[in-house]
Amino acid sequence: MHNIVETENGLAVQVDGQQKAEIGFGPYDDQSIIIDHTFVAEELRGQKVGEELVKRVVDIAREQGKTIVPACSYALAQFKRHEEYSDIWRKES
Repeated sequence: MHNIVETENGLAVQVDGQQKAEIGFGPYDDQSIIIDHTFVAEELRGQKVGEELVKRVVDIAREQGKTIVPACSYALAQFKRHEEYSDIWRKES
């Protein structure tokens, strides 16, 4: 588990006081959250950091009773891989 902290526009992973990964999300409408970007620094790639960040946003959405619009390609790939996210995945028609 990494040190995940809240930021103004999402969540971030900090290593030695430096931000090394982030996920941006915010309100989409009254019922949904949109994930608009993810970033993981090269030295943390392959350690499931991005996956941890997506899962944390999923947990936040569930706590708030909201759905998620995974607008960034990484978040969308995670939603496609994890069937357990289907209950909160807001698919645009």
